[in-house]
Amino acid sequence: MKKKKVNLRDLKPDAEAQHTHNDGHNHGNGSAFKTYVPAIISFTMLIIGIGLDYFDVSFFKDWIRIAWYGIAYLPVGFPVVKEGWYSIKKGDVFTEFFLMSIATIGAFIIGEYPEGVAVMLFYAVGELFQSAAVNRAKGNIKALLDVRPKEASVFRNGDYNSVSPENVNIGEKIQIRVGEKIPLDGKLLSSKASLNTAALTGESKPDTIVSNEKVYAGSINLESVIEVEVTNKFEDSSIARILDLVQNATARKSKTELFIRQFARIYTPIVVFLAIGVTFLPYFFVDDYVFRDWLYRALIFLVISCPCALVISIPLGYFGGLGAASKNGILFKGASFLDTMTKINTLVMDKTGTVTKGVFKIKEIKTIGWNETEFMQYLMAMEEQSTHPIAKAILEYKAEGEDFEAKEVSEIAGKGLKGMVNDKTVLVGNKALLIANNIDVPTETESIVESIVLVAIDNQFVGYVVIADELKEDAKETITELHKVGIKNIIMLSGDKDSITQQVAKELNIANAKGGLLPEDKLNEVEILKSNPENKVAFIGDGINDAPVLAVSNVGIAMGGLGSDVAIETADVIIQTDQPSKVVRAIKISRSTRKIVWQNIILAFGVKVIVLILGAGGLASMWEAVFADVGVALLAILNAVRLQRMSWDLAD
Repeated sequence: MKKKKVNLRDLKPDAEAQHTHNDGHNHGNGSAFKTYVPAIISFTMLIIGIGLDYFDVSFFKDWIRIAWYGIAYLPVGFPVVKEGWYSIKKGDVFTEFFLMSIATIGAFIIGEYPEGVAVMLFYAVGELFQSAAVNRAKGNIKALLDVRPKEASVFRNGDYNSVSPENVNIGEKIQIRVGEKIPLDGKLLSSKASLNTAALTGESKPDTIVSNEKVYAGSINLESVIEVEVTNKFEDSSIARILDLVQNATARKSKTELFIRQFARIYTPIVVFLAIGVTFLPYFFVDDYVFRDWLYRALIFLVISCPCALVISIPLGYFGGLGAASKNGILFKGASFLDTMTKINTLVMDKTGTVTKGVFKIKEIKTIGWNETEFMQYLMAMEEQSTHPIAKAILEYKAEGEDFEAKEVSEIAGKGLKGMVNDKTVLVGNKALLIANNIDVPTETESIVESIVLVAIDNQFVGYVVIADELKEDAKETITELHKVGIKNIIMLSGDKDSITQQVAKELNIANAKGGLLPEDKLNEVEILKSNPENKVAFIGDGINDAPVLAVSNVGIAMGGLGSDVAIETADVIIQTDQPSKVVRAIKISRSTRKIVWQNIILAFGVKVIVLILGAGGLASMWEAVFADVGVALLAILNAVRLQRMSWDLAD
């Protein structure tokens, strides 16, 4: 899969905030005040007109009254009528613009001028609220866009020069002062740095980075001036990929959203023809048929039937969920995955890098007849000659006193090291090494499932060190919370040896675990699970070795995907940090979003059906029609906006 290039200059904050329905109203341009001016003018003129009608002012009659309400109608009505006309020219007749235009112009034709203005005014105000709600829901994306660094201080010709980040090349050195944003991805040249990565990961806690570790564009330098070597071009930076991902997430519609949009396109022409029927059919069945009365009922019917509450609030609900997730450092590639996540009942997870840190640490030191510090000095002297990850873990031990030096060190393939330290022969390695040198190994070592380093000095067994991968701080809590949210079938699949996998699974209270698996073995296991149609499978992996399984799962979740191209290209959901507990939060956000969406659907349909029946029976006026249309839309929008204020802590 080829990665899409992104030009950040094209990702403008208002790109989608300029909310439209079928290429309709646009409230994204100009100042906020200018946006509200047409509605204010219409509202003022409507109130004055109603007042003049109420007091029966003599001059406010005939053409003067018509002209007054006509002028009051224009600021809010003309843009809608124009959009309706443009839609008709494009072949899209049955839009809400068409419905609102016919209903309000019809109200003028039958002399209901104040109601015609009021319906269009409330519709326009509703549109303004919708636009404001969309802008609010997109606040997290705007925050990301604000993180885009504007300049980079690059070292050229013996000095630091300020240039556009787009003009910095890979391999160049840049300097970031305190409080500045890192403009490009790179590796840290300074000894250490404290960075605020909240815009990328959703985590407010500062991240401490040491020399040669990766740093990402958009992070804020907190403590001292640092230097970074650039590793990615501006358009390939982490912030660019995240922005592209979040911006494009709304393009992947959920099944619910797609259904509602299709339904609205069928539903709208049906209600138009029903309105025509309401106008003319009673002529054949009602003795005292009055055309004006039945036309008024039909116009009410049209206003009520406008599907904007559904067409607007449901996508907004999903976008609210996507925005809330990104705020929490969880990136969904589309609304469809928000839906799918709610149906997950089987969770398969990798071990290393997912629930464990993927870093070897000393778990236990056992000595026989030796002081621990001296024992470790001998062992560390030998391990300094090795590049094995276990050697790195041992060398992190802090031993007091002088360092010992190893000489004549040789590596015995598949067994360990042999050398001289302080004129003593030292063997460091596995059981096979010691047995080959006729050294007895205690039987207690056979029950240890983790990696173990055995040590012998001058042909005597003197102890061992147990090396193990550490569990992540929130790993146990994650499994507990997954059970609480109803995910009962949790399976661990690992490439690590089975004994270690089983031990970690037992520690985490995971009943089903398999170790010693190759990537294709994991793929087979997941495909077997998916062969049962009742299983909806999510897989959590690190996004590198597990790409095939991430791709085949119903939902592929990549852990710590900030710097992984494979994760961003393959996974459906990306956890920006290394915290497995965020998977629980992703499930909760998905369920909250789905609940909000269905609340909106039921609200919109329920109220519309009731008022449609009342309107057709002559029991509802234009004012009830306005509530059924604009009022329900506003209620649904306010309901969707609630997602921006919710929290999904593990204790919830």
